[in-house]
Amino acid sequence: MQAASTPAQRSGKGRRVILWRHGQTAWNVERRFQGSTDIPLTETGLGQARRAARLLASLRPDAIIASDLERAASTAAELSAITGLDVTHDQGLRETYAGVWQGLTHEEIIERYGEQYAAWKRGEAVRRGGGELETEVADRAAPVVLNHADKLPEDGTLVVVSHGGAIRTTIGRLLGLEAQHWESLGGLSNCCWSVLGRGARGWRLLEHNAGTLPEPVLGDDD
Repeated sequence: MQAASTPAQRSGKGRRVILWRHGQTAWNVERRFQGSTDIPLTETGLGQARRAARLLASLRPDAIIASDLERAASTAAELSAITGLDVTHDQGLRETYAGVWQGLTHEEIIERYGEQYAAWKRGEAVRRGGGELETEVADRAAPVVLNHADKLPEDGTLVVVSHGGAIRTTIGRLLGLEAQHWESLGGLSNCCWSVLGRGARGWRLLEHNAGTLPEPVLGDDD
């Protein structure tokens, strides 16, 4: 197991937050809107998690937090197994609840709820399927991330294992972007991640959709 980093091993560049999307699920492949439905990883997704965990372990994280949904929890468990760090699970990191959209394919959503879908893509505040607003997801997810980031050592690294939509809204909130501009942040492929660094003026986006996995973005927020 890998121990947490020591001061001599740290980068000296301030705190970092790595927001890591879960591995592939069957609903990702079928392009079904998952939302808060609890879907497990496929064998491919588990392999993605194991590969990505080896890369992320080299960044010597100090703490791991994760959504309690199985696909995120299983992904986080792979990093925990390598680093020896415990995983703290929090419902606040769950994917957007999307009501009647959940379980529908991308095509079915456009066919049945085309106007609502188009409004969402224009950046309007939309309760997709009668569910949560993106700002409400940020309201619950961003404070969880900030709370754990505040507990890091001065140059510490936090890994947050969550979902594409929840990660997008969290990044948008931490960067101080207005909600209608969150769509400008491209989606994350399965088991890829983004890195935020704490600078003098607040959080900065250092990397986005990193991980070099040759997979398309298949998710609720694409």
